[in-house]
Amino acid sequence: MVEKNSFYENVKNILQSARANAYKQVNFIMVEAYWNIGKQIVEEEQSGKERAEYGKYLIKELSKRLTDDFGKGFTQQNLRNMRQFYKLFPIRSSLRSELAWTHYRLLLRIDNQVSREWYMNEAVASNWSTRALERQIGSHYYERIVASRDKSIIKEEAEQHTKSMQLTPKDIIKDPYVLEFLDLKDNKNFRENDLESALIDKVQDFLLELGRGFAFVSRQKHIRTELSDFYIDLVFYNYILKCFVIIDLKRGKLSHQDIGQMDMYVNMFNDLEKAPEDNPTIGIILCTDKDNTVVKYSSIDNEKLFVSKYQLYLPTEEELKAEIEKDILELGLMNIDDQKDYIGNN
Repeated sequence: MVEKNSFYENVKNILQSARANAYKQVNFIMVEAYWNIGKQIVEEEQSGKERAEYGKYLIKELSKRLTDDFGKGFTQQNLRNMRQFYKLFPIRSSLRSELAWTHYRLLLRIDNQVSREWYMNEAVASNWSTRALERQIGSHYYERIVASRDKSIIKEEAEQHTKSMQLTPKDIIKDPYVLEFLDLKDNKNFRENDLESALIDKVQDFLLELGRGFAFVSRQKHIRTELSDFYIDLVFYNYILKCFVIIDLKRGKLSHQDIGQMDMYVNMFNDLEKAPEDNPTIGIILCTDKDNTVVKYSSIDNEKLFVSKYQLYLPTEEELKAEIEKDILELGLMNIDDQKDYIGNN
């Protein structure tokens, strides 16, 4: 009976895999079709004598005729999206077959080419659903990743980063982290253990915010030494970096004692928990009020210890730029003119 069940499961898996692959292929066939339609529209518009008026007429008439012949899905707005799709992705071979049209419609909202290509590639690498991609774009995921790295990064370095799959801790750790999915913004009196419980309750959303390669390991991890007992708030493992990532949650202003405690936790975890094949442990302090003066003058190993703010609402682009500007000026990492160029390019 066991063998028969195994036989059936094998056949079932074959059919499920075939259906999934067929669905993906059909999706990408439609993506290619929309790209080709966009190309036809652009080329036809360019042949018109009065491009602006001719373009409006062309879209309107094409929408009407396609709707009559093929039904819904060919509104004037959708046709404009296809035209924009071709303009932003003029090389067909650069399209990622893993993404559906709904993914690409979200990518069309991004003006910056480097950012757009990064989101496209990361959506494939992290297997983001369209909902996940929309959330990451809305939370300015890429901009926070870039801002959390060396603040003197220039556009060429960002472009090179999108091409490289050799990730380092600085490529993954963000500042700030956006935790709007916890729905705590209206609760001004929550405590650290409330935040911890909320993160565990929505750990799947938190893993999405943490980024690629994270797996949840433990909550309130008990570390025992000969004389003392310690409890680490959250422990994760990143299988891309091949290391443990421990997180300490702080409600309120960061202190140098907090940094010293996390440094101790990282060293203890390396000594007592890390396997020989693991890379050194990374520690992240998540706090509501990051005192950059404390960060600047504390003895922080930038390869193993990070301090990031968390906020309970989605930032606007203006808020994010203001936060980056504040960090750059407080940490003295760039003069104001270079800093303005950096923010303008990112």
